[in-house]
Amino acid sequence: MSKNSVLKVALAGNPNSGKSSLFNQLTGLNQKVGNFPGVTVDKYTGQCRLPGGILVEITDLPGCYSLYPRSLDEQVVSNLLLNPEHPEYPDVVVIVADASNLKRNLFLFTQIHDLGVPVILALNMVDIAENKGISIKSAVLAKTLKVPVVNINGRTGSGLDLLKQQLADGVLPVSGVVTDVLLYAKKQIQFTRELLLCKSDYLAYLINQQLDVLNFIDPVKKAQIKSFLEKEGIDKEKWQSRETTDRYSFIHKLTTQCIEQNHTTGKDLTKSIDKIFTHKIFGYIIFAALLFMVFQAIFTWAIAPMDWIDLRFSQLSAFTAAQLPEGVLNNLLSEGILPGVAGVVIFIPQIAILFAFISILEETGYMARVVFLMDRILRPFGLNGRSVVPLVSGVACAIPAIMATRSIGNWRERLITIFVTPLMSCSARLPVYTILISLMIPDIYLWGILGIQGLTLLAMYALGLCMAILSAWIMSKLVHTGEKSIFIMELPTYKMPRWKNVGYTMYEKSSTFVIEAGKIILAISIILWVLASYGPGDKMHQAEEIVAEQLAIQNRPMDNFDAEVAAFRLENSYAGIFGKSIEPAIAPLGFDWKIGIALITSFAAREVFVGTMATIYSIESGDDDRGTIRSRMREDKDSETGKPRYTIPVSLSLLIFYAFALQCMSTIAVVYRETKGWKWPLIQLLYLTLLAYGSSLLVFQTLNSFY
Repeated sequence: MSKNSVLKVALAGNPNSGKSSLFNQLTGLNQKVGNFPGVTVDKYTGQCRLPGGILVEITDLPGCYSLYPRSLDEQVVSNLLLNPEHPEYPDVVVIVADASNLKRNLFLFTQIHDLGVPVILALNMVDIAENKGISIKSAVLAKTLKVPVVNINGRTGSGLDLLKQQLADGVLPVSGVVTDVLLYAKKQIQFTRELLLCKSDYLAYLINQQLDVLNFIDPVKKAQIKSFLEKEGIDKEKWQSRETTDRYSFIHKLTTQCIEQNHTTGKDLTKSIDKIFTHKIFGYIIFAALLFMVFQAIFTWAIAPMDWIDLRFSQLSAFTAAQLPEGVLNNLLSEGILPGVAGVVIFIPQIAILFAFISILEETGYMARVVFLMDRILRPFGLNGRSVVPLVSGVACAIPAIMATRSIGNWRERLITIFVTPLMSCSARLPVYTILISLMIPDIYLWGILGIQGLTLLAMYALGLCMAILSAWIMSKLVHTGEKSIFIMELPTYKMPRWKNVGYTMYEKSSTFVIEAGKIILAISIILWVLASYGPGDKMHQAEEIVAEQLAIQNRPMDNFDAEVAAFRLENSYAGIFGKSIEPAIAPLGFDWKIGIALITSFAAREVFVGTMATIYSIESGDDDRGTIRSRMREDKDSETGKPRYTIPVSLSLLIFYAFALQCMSTIAVVYRETKGWKWPLIQLLYLTLLAYGSSLLVFQTLNSFY
């Protein structure tokens, strides 16, 4: 036990061993995300109660195959478990092992056990092992290893009571499992153990092996150890190779005693399915079909609730304008805040559907197959399969996606992945895509099943991926290192999705989108309303007289007098003046000053574009008919040509701009943090801005000549 009243428990295990499922079962919704002290890698912590009322703080460590780290997140595990003085150092480590592949999982177990840390071995996925004809003698395993062994099911919660009881009862004293590996490094181990007061020989051995990547050792003592090791002469690779051989020799003898394999009853449905899902031809066809289904559902399933939300906010805005006394507060609510908030809330159905499908693909194990398939495509472009995880995560949000690059051990490939990840179309772009596609593309179907709008949305995501791959190839020719790239991954077994987790993911991601984007949009809506409602000089106050005089001179009817006055005020407001000032720079792209304002405000967050346009059109209308955002944009006319503002060339130009532009301050901040400097964020910002502007210019000028 720790000195305080809270028992610290760490969950460790190989990737795809079910560790995070166990964490969710133990902690429920009582979780939080933070950073390990002094490290920018996320940690997930939660609490639960044991029998007897003991409070437990549980930390879910990053998945790793051994205590020899190859990436930043794996270094977190070593820097924690090799440092007993670490503030997060656990009282107990629960090592979660995949029972269907126990031999590989036991390697990490024996390493952690030999450190002298109290451990419990939790055998997960026992049901899958039984389906393969694998029977594990848990009692024999526990007696041989001299540690508690508990059978659990992290998906259903089976065995959790036994695990909690074992934690409450306390664990057995630690004792080394494999010691022969240390005989050939005895002198070096003794020196380090005495200098650092290590509690075990194996701890001193691993410190010697990983001296360069451990950040907790005093620099003076680190220099002493390094000098001694150089003097004595070491071959770290030889030591590691011998340790690996000795450990697997021990594990082989152990599993021979504890595992029975009935080959006649074993079934491996996963291998049968993978023959199709990972096929070099059919695998890609299935993946493309799944993507189309997702994007078609985003339009088809979400259209009804989106229209309902849009209409209700329009009615609420009109009701507010009618019920409140005329004045600043009325205008702020009905023309600024409500339209701006509507620009966020309206997209909840689409965000929920997107994350529902992503969650299902992850829950079933199919997302790992996507990584496997894409490795073949990405490797020639300077990336590997591990880059797929950040790239796929970028469909949700670039920020956690860039942080996920910590699993890439090769710095060159990690930097390239960080650089191109913002080109993946994130959920913040989804509101922009869907509203522009709905304005540009008719809601019709090919052969009754292929929706043109869904195909267009799929094309936008494919465009982002293609440009990311092309940019990665260019960077691979410019950035060179001497590191070798190795890609090894395990494909988990297929499982039925846990619908509770899917529902929770939909709720969590949708609420996060609304709260995070809503805070920004609310602030920008208020600022934008002020800038669009006030202006320099007397023109704003004399708007009615000036407009009436202009209409009389032009001999135009007074039917839309209020709308003309509102439009005049907007053009002469601070926002209008600013928009007009940047219009010459964006006019070649087909954008007017109103779109220019939205481009600037959406640098805070891409999804702000819709809220900005809603606020601008609400102020510009000047009437009580609070139409929907989509209808107002569809009815907008080009003041010079009289044609609809959002023609196909303009809409497509705007789509391309948002597909490539780095319009997210948070992304710039996280790239700065991950690359430890401003060099790459600024290069990335410049490159993506020029790419967006140039591509948008090319698209508009080409299409407009034929339109």
